[in-house]
Amino acid sequence: MAATALRFGPGIRLLSHQLPRPFSFQRFAFSSYVVTPKELKEALDKNAPTTISTAPRTIPLSAAWFMPNDPEKRTGLESFKKQRIPTSRFFDIDAIKDPESEYPHMLPTCDAFADAMSHLGIRRDDEVVVYDTAELGIFSAPRVAWTLRVYGHPKVHLLNNFRIWVNEGYPVESGPPDVPNLSKYPVPSYNTDMVVKFAEMKTIGYDHGKEGAEDIQILDARSKGRWDGVDPEPRPGLSSGHMPGSTSLPFQELLDPETKAFLPPEQLRQVFEAKGLDPKKPFITSCGTGVTAAIIETALKEAQFGSDEDRRLYDGSWTEWASRVSPTSGLIKKSK
Repeated sequence: MAATALRFGPGIRLLSHQLPRPFSFQRFAFSSYVVTPKELKEALDKNAPTTISTAPRTIPLSAAWFMPNDPEKRTGLESFKKQRIPTSRFFDIDAIKDPESEYPHMLPTCDAFADAMSHLGIRRDDEVVVYDTAELGIFSAPRVAWTLRVYGHPKVHLLNNFRIWVNEGYPVESGPPDVPNLSKYPVPSYNTDMVVKFAEMKTIGYDHGKEGAEDIQILDARSKGRWDGVDPEPRPGLSSGHMPGSTSLPFQELLDPETKAFLPPEQLRQVFEAKGLDPKKPFITSCGTGVTAAIIETALKEAQFGSDEDRRLYDGSWTEWASRVSPTSGLIKKSK
Protein backbone atom coordinates (compact mmCIF):
# COMPACT_ATOMS: atom_id res chain seq x y z
CA MET A 1 0.00 0.00 0.00
CA ALA A 2 1.39 3.38 -0.97
CA ALA A 3 1.99 5.88 1.82
CA THR A 4 -0.20 8.99 1.82
CA ALA A 5 1.46 12.39 2.14
CA LEU A 6 -0.08 14.64 4.79
CA ARG A 7 0.65 18.36 5.38
CA PHE A 8 0.63 20.03 8.82
CA GLY A 9 1.47 23.59 7.83
CA PRO A 10 4.28 25.23 5.90
CA GLY A 11 7.33 23.00 5.51
CA ILE A 12 5.87 20.13 7.61
CA ARG A 13 5.18 17.04 5.56
CA LEU A 14 4.88 13.45 6.92
CA LEU A 15 4.01 10.17 5.31
CA SER A 16 1.10 8.34 6.91
CA HIS A 17 3.32 5.45 8.07
CA GLN A 18 5.48 7.98 9.95
CA LEU A 19 2.61 9.26 12.12
CA PRO A 20 2.86 8.38 15.83
CA ARG A 21 0.47 5.64 16.88
CA PRO A 22 -1.16 5.25 20.30
CA PHE A 23 0.87 2.99 22.55
CA SER A 24 -0.93 -0.25 23.32
CA PHE A 25 -0.28 -2.47 26.31
CA GLN A 26 -0.50 -6.19 25.74
CA ARG A 27 -1.41 -8.43 28.64
CA PHE A 28 1.28 -10.89 29.73
CA ALA A 29 0.30 -14.50 29.04
CA PHE A 30 0.93 -16.66 32.10
CA SER A 31 1.75 -20.28 31.37
CA SER A 32 -0.25 -21.83 34.22
CA TYR A 33 -2.40 -21.20 37.29
CA VAL A 34 0.65 -21.23 39.57
CA VAL A 35 3.22 -18.65 38.39
CA THR A 36 6.85 -17.87 39.18
CA PRO A 37 8.24 -14.56 40.49
CA LYS A 38 9.94 -14.00 37.12
CA GLU A 39 6.62 -14.35 35.29
CA LEU A 40 4.89 -11.95 37.67
CA LYS A 41 7.65 -9.33 37.32
CA GLU A 42 7.43 -9.53 33.53
CA ALA A 43 3.65 -9.15 33.72
CA LEU A 44 3.87 -6.12 36.03
CA ASP A 45 6.38 -4.49 33.68
CA LYS A 46 3.72 -4.61 30.95
CA ASN A 47 1.14 -2.71 33.01
CA ALA A 48 0.16 0.76 31.86
CA PRO A 49 2.28 3.31 33.76
CA THR A 50 -0.65 5.55 34.79
CA THR A 51 -3.48 4.88 37.21
CA ILE A 52 -6.01 6.53 34.89
CA SER A 53 -5.53 3.92 32.17
CA THR A 54 -8.53 1.67 31.53
CA ALA A 55 -6.38 -1.11 30.04
CA PRO A 56 -6.55 -4.49 31.83
CA ARG A 57 -3.81 -4.81 34.42
CA THR A 58 -1.96 -7.45 36.41
CA ILE A 59 -2.80 -6.83 40.07
CA PRO A 60 -0.72 -8.41 42.88
CA LEU A 61 -3.11 -9.29 45.72
CA SER A 62 -1.70 -10.01 49.16
CA ALA A 63 -3.53 -12.67 51.15
CA ALA A 64 -1.27 -12.29 54.19
CA TRP A 65 -2.75 -14.05 57.22
CA PHE A 66 -1.57 -15.70 60.42
CA MET A 67 -3.34 -18.11 62.75
CA PRO A 68 -5.11 -16.44 65.68
CA ASN A 69 -2.80 -18.33 68.06
CA ASP A 70 0.36 -17.15 66.28
CA PRO A 71 3.08 -17.17 68.96
CA GLU A 72 4.54 -13.89 67.68
CA LYS A 73 1.09 -12.20 67.56
CA ARG A 74 1.65 -11.28 63.89
CA THR A 75 -1.18 -10.06 61.70
CA GLY A 76 -1.62 -10.10 57.96
CA LEU A 77 -2.06 -6.35 57.69
CA GLU A 78 1.13 -5.65 59.66
CA SER A 79 3.06 -8.04 57.41
CA PHE A 80 1.57 -6.38 54.31
CA LYS A 81 2.68 -2.94 55.51
CA LYS A 82 6.12 -4.26 56.40
CA GLN A 83 6.89 -5.84 53.02
CA ARG A 84 4.84 -6.21 49.85
CA ILE A 85 5.03 -6.26 46.08
CA PRO A 86 4.63 -2.72 44.66
CA THR A 87 1.05 -1.83 43.58
CA SER A 88 -0.34 -4.64 45.75
CA ARG A 89 -3.78 -4.66 47.33
CA PHE A 90 -4.58 -6.44 50.63
CA PHE A 91 -7.38 -9.03 50.80
CA ASP A 92 -8.32 -9.50 54.47
CA ILE A 93 -9.92 -12.94 54.83
CA ASP A 94 -11.02 -12.08 58.37
CA ALA A 95 -13.03 -9.12 57.05
CA ILE A 96 -14.19 -10.27 53.61
CA LYS A 97 -16.40 -13.08 54.87
CA ASP A 98 -19.94 -13.97 55.89
CA PRO A 99 -20.51 -11.77 58.97
CA GLU A 100 -23.60 -13.75 59.99
CA SER A 101 -21.71 -17.04 60.31
CA GLU A 102 -20.32 -18.07 63.67
CA TYR A 103 -17.44 -19.82 61.91
CA PRO A 104 -14.23 -18.04 60.83
CA HIS A 105 -13.95 -16.41 57.39
CA MET A 106 -16.71 -18.33 55.63
CA LEU A 107 -17.34 -17.25 52.04
CA PRO A 108 -19.02 -13.83 51.75
CA THR A 109 -22.22 -13.15 49.85
CA CYS A 110 -21.98 -12.25 46.17
CA ASP A 111 -22.81 -8.61 47.01
CA ALA A 112 -20.15 -8.45 49.72
CA PHE A 113 -17.55 -9.95 47.40
CA ALA A 114 -18.32 -7.39 44.67
CA ASP A 115 -18.15 -4.56 47.22
CA ALA A 116 -14.77 -5.79 48.49
CA MET A 117 -13.33 -6.04 44.98
CA SER A 118 -14.63 -2.55 44.20
CA HIS A 119 -12.92 -1.08 47.27
CA LEU A 120 -9.72 -2.92 46.32
CA GLY A 121 -9.90 -1.14 42.97
CA ILE A 122 -9.94 -4.41 41.05
CA ARG A 123 -11.82 -4.57 37.77
CA ARG A 124 -13.29 -7.73 36.33
CA ASP A 125 -10.90 -7.69 33.36
CA ASP A 126 -7.82 -7.40 35.60
CA GLU A 127 -5.52 -10.38 35.96
CA VAL A 128 -5.06 -11.07 39.68
CA VAL A 129 -2.00 -12.82 41.13
CA VAL A 130 -2.48 -13.77 44.79
CA TYR A 131 0.49 -14.21 47.12
CA ASP A 132 1.37 -14.99 50.75
CA THR A 133 3.85 -13.67 53.29
CA ALA A 134 7.59 -14.23 53.06
CA GLU A 135 7.48 -15.41 56.68
CA LEU A 136 5.21 -18.41 56.08
CA GLY A 137 5.48 -19.10 52.37
CA ILE A 138 2.46 -20.80 50.80
CA PHE A 139 -0.30 -20.66 53.41
CA SER A 140 -3.40 -18.48 52.90
CA ALA A 141 -3.02 -17.30 49.30
CA PRO A 142 -4.49 -20.50 47.82
CA ARG A 143 -7.68 -19.82 49.81
CA VAL A 144 -8.04 -16.29 48.43
CA ALA A 145 -7.26 -17.41 44.87
CA TRP A 146 -9.84 -20.19 45.26
CA THR A 147 -12.36 -17.62 46.54
CA LEU A 148 -11.89 -15.47 43.44
CA ARG A 149 -12.46 -18.55 41.30
CA VAL A 150 -15.63 -19.44 43.24
CA TYR A 151 -17.04 -16.02 42.29
CA GLY A 152 -15.99 -16.42 38.69
CA HIS A 153 -13.19 -13.89 38.35
CA PRO A 154 -11.92 -14.71 34.83
CA LYS A 155 -8.16 -14.51 35.35
CA VAL A 156 -6.70 -15.66 38.66
CA HIS A 157 -3.21 -16.95 39.44
CA LEU A 158 -1.14 -17.87 42.47
CA LEU A 159 2.46 -16.77 43.07
CA ASN A 160 4.89 -19.56 43.95
CA ASN A 161 5.92 -17.70 46.08
CA PHE A 162 6.62 -14.37 47.83
CA ARG A 163 9.53 -15.79 49.84
CA ILE A 164 11.31 -16.61 46.57
CA TRP A 165 10.33 -13.17 45.19
CA VAL A 166 12.12 -11.55 48.14
CA ASN A 167 15.12 -13.90 48.11
CA GLU A 168 15.71 -13.35 44.39
CA GLY A 169 15.79 -9.58 44.85
CA TYR A 170 12.60 -8.53 43.10
CA PRO A 171 11.25 -5.11 44.20
CA VAL A 172 9.35 -4.67 47.45
CA GLU A 173 7.92 -1.67 49.24
CA SER A 174 6.82 -0.91 52.80
CA GLY A 175 4.80 1.58 54.78
CA PRO A 176 1.13 2.55 54.50
CA PRO A 177 -0.14 1.51 51.06
CA ASP A 178 -1.84 3.86 48.61
CA VAL A 179 -5.63 3.79 48.70
CA PRO A 180 -6.75 2.36 45.34
CA ASN A 181 -9.30 4.11 43.18
CA LEU A 182 -12.74 2.57 43.49
CA SER A 183 -13.83 0.30 40.69
CA LYS A 184 -17.31 -0.87 39.71
CA TYR A 185 -17.02 -4.60 40.14
CA PRO A 186 -20.22 -6.34 39.01
CA VAL A 187 -22.05 -8.61 41.43
CA PRO A 188 -20.95 -12.13 40.42
CA SER A 189 -22.61 -15.50 40.54
CA TYR A 190 -21.48 -18.19 42.97
CA ASN A 191 -20.09 -21.47 41.68
CA THR A 192 -21.76 -23.97 43.99
CA ASP A 193 -19.95 -26.84 42.25
CA MET A 194 -16.69 -25.81 43.96
CA VAL A 195 -18.05 -25.73 47.53
CA VAL A 196 -19.39 -28.35 49.95
CA LYS A 197 -21.79 -27.44 52.75
CA PHE A 198 -22.26 -29.11 56.13
CA ALA A 199 -25.47 -30.97 55.30
CA GLU A 200 -23.83 -32.79 52.39
CA MET A 201 -20.70 -33.56 54.41
CA LYS A 202 -22.85 -35.03 57.16
CA THR A 203 -24.60 -37.29 54.66
CA ILE A 204 -21.23 -38.37 53.24
CA GLY A 205 -20.04 -39.14 56.76
CA TYR A 206 -23.05 -41.30 57.59
CA ASP A 207 -22.87 -43.08 54.22
CA HIS A 208 -19.17 -43.90 54.44
CA GLY A 209 -18.56 -47.63 54.07
CA LYS A 210 -22.16 -48.42 53.15
CA GLU A 211 -22.87 -50.49 50.07
CA GLY A 212 -23.61 -48.31 47.05
CA ALA A 213 -22.26 -45.09 48.60
CA GLU A 214 -20.15 -42.90 46.33
CA ASP A 215 -16.44 -43.31 47.03
CA ILE A 216 -15.44 -39.71 47.82
CA GLN A 217 -11.86 -39.01 48.91
CA ILE A 218 -11.73 -36.50 51.79
CA LEU A 219 -8.27 -34.98 52.25
CA ASP A 220 -7.53 -33.26 55.57
CA ALA A 221 -4.74 -30.64 55.60
CA ARG A 222 -4.41 -30.43 59.40
CA SER A 223 -1.48 -31.94 61.28
CA LYS A 224 -1.42 -35.71 61.76
CA GLY A 225 -1.75 -35.28 65.52
CA ARG A 226 -4.96 -33.29 65.20
CA TRP A 227 -6.29 -35.79 62.64
CA ASP A 228 -5.43 -38.69 64.96
CA GLY A 229 -7.21 -36.93 67.82
CA VAL A 230 -4.16 -36.87 70.11
CA ASP A 231 -3.23 -33.18 69.69
CA PRO A 232 -5.59 -30.35 70.64
CA GLU A 233 -7.25 -28.01 68.18
CA PRO A 234 -6.00 -24.39 68.23
CA ARG A 235 -9.55 -23.16 68.92
CA PRO A 236 -10.67 -23.84 72.50
CA GLY A 237 -13.52 -26.24 73.06
CA LEU A 238 -13.16 -28.19 69.81
CA SER A 239 -12.54 -31.92 69.84
CA SER A 240 -9.77 -33.11 67.55
CA GLY A 241 -10.08 -36.19 65.36
CA HIS A 242 -11.24 -36.75 61.80
CA MET A 243 -14.26 -37.36 59.57
CA PRO A 244 -15.19 -40.94 58.59
CA GLY A 245 -13.15 -42.07 55.61
CA SER A 246 -10.86 -39.05 55.49
CA THR A 247 -7.14 -39.21 54.69
CA SER A 248 -4.53 -37.24 56.61
CA LEU A 249 -2.52 -35.05 54.23
CA PRO A 250 -0.78 -32.27 56.19
CA PHE A 251 -0.29 -29.42 53.74
CA GLN A 252 3.42 -29.17 54.58
CA GLU A 253 3.97 -32.44 52.68
CA LEU A 254 3.10 -30.57 49.47
CA LEU A 255 5.66 -27.80 49.96
CA ASP A 256 9.42 -27.49 49.66
CA PRO A 257 10.75 -27.56 53.26
CA GLU A 258 13.04 -24.55 52.69
CA THR A 259 11.20 -22.20 50.31
CA LYS A 260 7.67 -23.25 51.36
CA ALA A 261 6.75 -23.18 47.66
CA PHE A 262 4.77 -25.93 45.96
CA LEU A 263 6.71 -29.01 44.98
CA PRO A 264 7.02 -29.65 41.23
CA PRO A 265 3.96 -31.35 39.69
CA GLU A 266 5.62 -34.74 39.34
CA GLN A 267 6.57 -34.75 43.05
CA LEU A 268 3.04 -33.71 44.01
CA ARG A 269 1.69 -36.67 42.07
CA GLN A 270 4.08 -38.96 43.94
CA VAL A 271 2.72 -37.65 47.27
CA PHE A 272 -0.86 -38.33 46.19
CA GLU A 273 -0.02 -41.78 44.88
CA ALA A 274 1.81 -42.65 48.11
CA LYS A 275 -1.43 -41.86 49.98
CA GLY A 276 -3.24 -44.38 47.81
CA LEU A 277 -5.43 -41.74 46.16
CA ASP A 278 -7.28 -42.37 42.91
CA PRO A 279 -7.40 -39.51 40.37
CA LYS A 280 -10.55 -41.02 38.87
CA LYS A 281 -12.57 -40.53 42.06
CA PRO A 282 -13.87 -37.18 43.40
CA PHE A 283 -12.03 -35.16 46.06
CA ILE A 284 -13.17 -32.96 48.93
CA THR A 285 -10.48 -30.99 50.75
CA SER A 286 -10.80 -29.86 54.36
CA CYS A 287 -8.68 -28.41 57.19
CA GLY A 288 -9.33 -26.36 60.32
CA THR A 289 -11.29 -23.43 58.88
CA GLY A 290 -11.11 -23.83 55.10
CA VAL A 291 -7.82 -22.00 54.53
CA THR A 292 -5.11 -24.65 54.13
CA ALA A 293 -7.62 -27.02 52.49
CA ALA A 294 -7.10 -24.79 49.44
CA ILE A 295 -3.40 -25.73 49.44
CA ILE A 296 -4.37 -29.34 48.72
CA GLU A 297 -6.93 -28.18 46.14
CA THR A 298 -4.24 -26.14 44.38
CA ALA A 299 -1.73 -29.00 44.50
CA LEU A 300 -4.25 -31.37 42.92
CA LYS A 301 -4.89 -28.78 40.21
CA GLU A 302 -1.19 -28.11 39.61
CA ALA A 303 -0.38 -31.84 39.44
CA GLN A 304 -3.38 -32.44 37.16
CA PHE A 305 -4.36 -35.22 39.55
CA GLY A 306 -8.07 -35.68 38.86
CA SER A 307 -10.40 -33.29 37.07
CA ASP A 308 -11.48 -29.79 38.07
CA GLU A 309 -15.11 -30.93 38.10
CA ASP A 310 -14.41 -33.58 40.76
CA ARG A 311 -12.59 -31.33 43.22
CA ARG A 312 -14.41 -29.37 45.94
CA LEU A 313 -13.60 -27.68 49.25
CA TYR A 314 -15.55 -27.97 52.51
CA ASP A 315 -15.87 -24.32 53.53
CA GLY A 316 -16.68 -24.85 57.21
CA SER A 317 -14.06 -27.60 57.60
CA TRP A 318 -13.22 -29.08 60.99
CA THR A 319 -14.29 -26.04 63.03
CA GLU A 320 -17.86 -26.33 61.76
CA TRP A 321 -17.82 -30.13 61.78
CA ALA A 322 -16.66 -30.55 65.38
CA SER A 323 -19.01 -27.78 66.51
CA ARG A 324 -22.13 -29.24 64.91
CA VAL A 325 -21.97 -33.04 64.96
CA SER A 326 -23.05 -34.85 68.08
CA PRO A 327 -20.32 -36.52 70.19
CA THR A 328 -22.41 -39.70 70.07
CA SER A 329 -23.00 -39.61 66.30
CA GLY A 330 -19.88 -41.57 65.40
CA LEU A 331 -18.89 -38.77 63.01
CA ILE A 332 -15.72 -37.84 64.93
CA LYS A 333 -13.13 -40.58 64.58
CA LYS A 334 -9.88 -40.96 66.51
CA SER A 335 -6.94 -43.17 65.66
CA LYS A 336 -6.36 -46.07 68.02
